[in-house]
Amino acid sequence: MAVRYRSMKRKDVAKCVEHLAAHPVLGPRYGRVIEQFPSTIHSLLGRDSLYAAVFEEIQGSTTRFLGVGLGVLVSDDFLQELKTTPFFWLGPELAKRITRGDSPLLSNAAVRESNSTIGLNLVVWHCTIYPEDMRRPEVGKSLISAFEDHWHGFRLREMMGQADCLEQLQGMRNAGGLYFHRTENQYGNFPEVSTLTFASEPRNSGLTRDLAISQVGSWLGSLFDYAQPQFCFSRSEQRLLSSALEGGTDEELSDELGISLFAVKKTWRVIYDRVAVCQPALIPSNSQEDVLSQDRGKQKKQRLLAYLRKHPEELRPVSRKLLQQEAAQRRRSPGSKSVFDAGA
Repeated sequence: MAVRYRSMKRKDVAKCVEHLAAHPVLGPRYGRVIEQFPSTIHSLLGRDSLYAAVFEEIQGSTTRFLGVGLGVLVSDDFLQELKTTPFFWLGPELAKRITRGDSPLLSNAAVRESNSTIGLNLVVWHCTIYPEDMRRPEVGKSLISAFEDHWHGFRLREMMGQADCLEQLQGMRNAGGLYFHRTENQYGNFPEVSTLTFASEPRNSGLTRDLAISQVGSWLGSLFDYAQPQFCFSRSEQRLLSSALEGGTDEELSDELGISLFAVKKTWRVIYDRVAVCQPALIPSNSQEDVLSQDRGKQKKQRLLAYLRKHPEELRPVSRKLLQQEAAQRRRSPGSKSVFDAGA
């Protein structure tokens, strides 16, 4: 048996809703609001502010649906509401607000701007995997891998989640998170919570960029490690590179991205030219000899993809203009704190 994860597709939404409605904790919590969930998710798929991962278990020729993990990038105002008493149930509240047109999720433009300046607020909307499966080590490992693969490389400022089951709350503690106490209105140590008392109130936990310094060595703290991207690829270039990291020929990339093979090859040339200007030692020059040599082309691609696996920030949405402004300011005032770090 093997547990795997993949990005959610529109055809997965119905199964997700069915699974959510039957969840021992979340089903009763949603009630009739579950009827709004399909349209809510359909309206968000493809947005930079949402990551939806489907978790499955492969048993021979059979695939078992385990659940969905949802993470969203939200406004400062919504995060503050989430941390203000009286606490509310996160999932149903998000579904209601998005349905009525009052979504707290950031627009694509706002994601690019915040990821290039002060940083982002990440909220774990749900992990709908059932408690008995959450106790399995291979499931926990897959959850961590999916979360890290997508969110590592973003300029995070704060991360918060509301545990959907006691096992998830324990997982947040083990990962290096802190419990948000309603009475003190701040992060602190986790209280003793039993199965009987868990669902009595919303259980919020998380971490800030500043507090991550005190969590050195923790997995959750490592997500706040950030390096500024060097290449500032466009979103279309990032989509090509992200797909290329999963393997496949240019022909397969053309089919997957819905663009012509000519457009794929042209995008590669633009990417190589930009890399050669910023880091000429990373890949060989884009000479005529390189273009004619298939082996040389493969080597260039392999070296670039190997670099990107270690530098996920290159594949996250950014504003090239804002990053250039920040770099210019740092050059003018070496050692000074950038205005873009205000509030960090």
